[in-house]
Amino acid sequence: MLKHNLGYPRIGIKRELKKACEAYWSQKIDLNALFEVGRKIRKENWIMQEIANLDLIPCNDFSFYDHVLDMSFLLGNIPESYLSIKTIENNIDLYFAMARGFQKDGWDIKAMEMTKWFNTNYHYIVPEFYKNQKFYIFSKKIFDELEESKNLFKSVKKIKPVLIGPISYLFLGKEKKEKDKSFHRMDLIENLVPVYIKIINDLKNKGVKWIQLDEPILVLDMSEKEKEAFQYAYKKISQFCSEINILLTSYFDGISENLYLLKDIFIKALHIDLVEDSEQLEKILFFFKESKIILSLGIIDGRNIWKNNYTHSINKIKKTIKYIGENRVMIAPNCSLLHIPINIEYENFIHKDIKNRMSFAKQKIYELNDLECIIKGDKNILLNNFSFFEKNKNSSIFHDKKIKERVKKIKDKDIQRKNPFSIRQRIQKEKFNLPLFPTTTIGSFPQTKEIRSLRNKFRKNELNKEEYDKKIQHYIINVIKKQEEIDLDVLVHGEFERTDMVEYFSDKLKGILSTNNGWVQSYGSRCVKPPIIYGDVNRIGNMTIDWICFAQSKTKKLMKGMLTGPVTILQWSFVRDDQPIYYTAYQIAWAIREEVLSLEKLGIKIIQIDEPALREGLPLKKKNWNFYFDWAIKSFRISSSGVKDETQIHTHMCYSEFNDILKHISHLDADVITMETSRSKMELLKAFSVFSYPNEIGPGVYDIHSPRIPSVEEIFDLIKKASKTLPIKNIWVNPDCGLKTRKWEEVLKSLKNMTEAAKLARIKLSN
Repeated sequence: MLKHNLGYPRIGIKRELKKACEAYWSQKIDLNALFEVGRKIRKENWIMQEIANLDLIPCNDFSFYDHVLDMSFLLGNIPESYLSIKTIENNIDLYFAMARGFQKDGWDIKAMEMTKWFNTNYHYIVPEFYKNQKFYIFSKKIFDELEESKNLFKSVKKIKPVLIGPISYLFLGKEKKEKDKSFHRMDLIENLVPVYIKIINDLKNKGVKWIQLDEPILVLDMSEKEKEAFQYAYKKISQFCSEINILLTSYFDGISENLYLLKDIFIKALHIDLVEDSEQLEKILFFFKESKIILSLGIIDGRNIWKNNYTHSINKIKKTIKYIGENRVMIAPNCSLLHIPINIEYENFIHKDIKNRMSFAKQKIYELNDLECIIKGDKNILLNNFSFFEKNKNSSIFHDKKIKERVKKIKDKDIQRKNPFSIRQRIQKEKFNLPLFPTTTIGSFPQTKEIRSLRNKFRKNELNKEEYDKKIQHYIINVIKKQEEIDLDVLVHGEFERTDMVEYFSDKLKGILSTNNGWVQSYGSRCVKPPIIYGDVNRIGNMTIDWICFAQSKTKKLMKGMLTGPVTILQWSFVRDDQPIYYTAYQIAWAIREEVLSLEKLGIKIIQIDEPALREGLPLKKKNWNFYFDWAIKSFRISSSGVKDETQIHTHMCYSEFNDILKHISHLDADVITMETSRSKMELLKAFSVFSYPNEIGPGVYDIHSPRIPSVEEIFDLIKKASKTLPIKNIWVNPDCGLKTRKWEEVLKSLKNMTEAAKLARIKLSN
């Protein structure tokens, strides 16, 4: 029974990669220093997995920005606009230009589109495809890293290079610059597969025995075109790469519906996700019983931080061994460990009973060893694990009967606004008297080193609360002045007291905790610390009221109250696994509702409840959508529906595909929804127009994930484009996301251009 891993976190335990990339971008370190940090992280990861006694260790799971972008680079899929930049002297700068945009030396090229990786909070750079496109090996990264591992281990027998499979790679991209509607990116499979075959055989010639091809598309409702492309690709790979062991992986759900696609494909091993879909095992065992294929069982949860219940895992392993024999079994996490923090040993301030339930990436690798030992006869490990789970079943740390009872008593009136939007809109327009194309921001403003240092000193008790509050108030007053000078219509307080839009609320709610070092990559150098929902959730006091009300007292303009929605708090946290997820969602929703009503009572007239994670929580299979939307929409409406008609509820969503869920988004019944549309050049608005979305919309008019500053003309053109598909009275003007990761000089210039563009639109488009 082989033990292996699909991928390991690449940011470094102290976020060394983030710091190195940002230092390189700001020209504080050179290329050699950046590459040295990469080498150090890769070495540490490989050694740790070697010590943990893995039989196969992943390679090429490291990335300086994004593994999908790495794949585009490997395949020479680089848009001409970036290749044309004459002042770029090396591949890494070209790579970063694709990810971040390039505005230098007279060049002004936008970053490539970015969206969510399946149903996770990880963002990837979307590949671009055009008709008759050719591919070739451009980047040598995978081969260079293989040599690194060879030098470390003196052999590559244990090294398993990781690649995104050809069908998933095409699926993750978009067709560009193509008027011929008959062109589909899957048409490129015949051009793409020969390059994959060459890469695989080049790796084999360098001594590689195993290669991992990730095809998460297998868990989706695949189209006939995608199915045909899959069978074509893997029959070719089977034919021309027969001397290397191919491990085909799927994750994030089950593959039962697409299992027949593997019938005539000759691969050495198939990896299945038994965390997200354990019921698929029996069907897969029956399907492969007479074959020689090895089954890799994904039984360790690579997306959550709770200890493995060995009894459940052992039952799956034993069942598989009974059907097909121990020699045809591998065990692994269900997916890459990219999505969880690195090491629980660095958390020193978590209650021991809670910490003992937790397992980060390093610990999960060692859980594979425990499972192997149990299979070999060590009953003590299994007994201790069983006793641990039994002990915590009814602990008061995790369970509160009063909170559970409140969720059971939610009534229909708790999820309905008093009047429909058409009536609310008329009341709000009379009350607010905002101009056409009202301007606002999504919430946060730049978080400088000084602000981060201030919060850090407060956490360490180097500042008392009075001193801390005065300094935060100073920042709020300053940002209000800046917004008034820019002439924004609806202001925000800047969120200087908040580290993260979810983590901040975790510190204010019972049943949720924050870690000190539980960093996870969100995109590029952006890392987040997802909170941990370990018990029943309740509001224990004011969360935002003091700061919002102080901000409103310093301006005559409207000040938005800023809250994170229940679904996003849920999705961007590590959620308890001992009760249905919707119970937890309703508990969070009620806590947010209490805060919303308190803000309204104190005179805050516009309240934003952000739900950027609504789309990413969507089950990957459409058959499961209705159940998800039932509880997700109910959760949002619990939090938002208690207010009066004159109180305007905003929500925000970003970097997801919304075209197929607009009906459900409309059921949120938010008065205003803001979302990302700038990177996709307002493509999303076509869907809003076709659907005739009834409420107000703020399509993001500039990309905050890139340092480039959009011009007035560029923003005006986007507003004009929006006005052709949406009613003018319903359009807001705003950035596509929060501004905390940007620099002040970028933000002020961009927002000034944005307000000027809105004023221009009022003159030119008002008719």
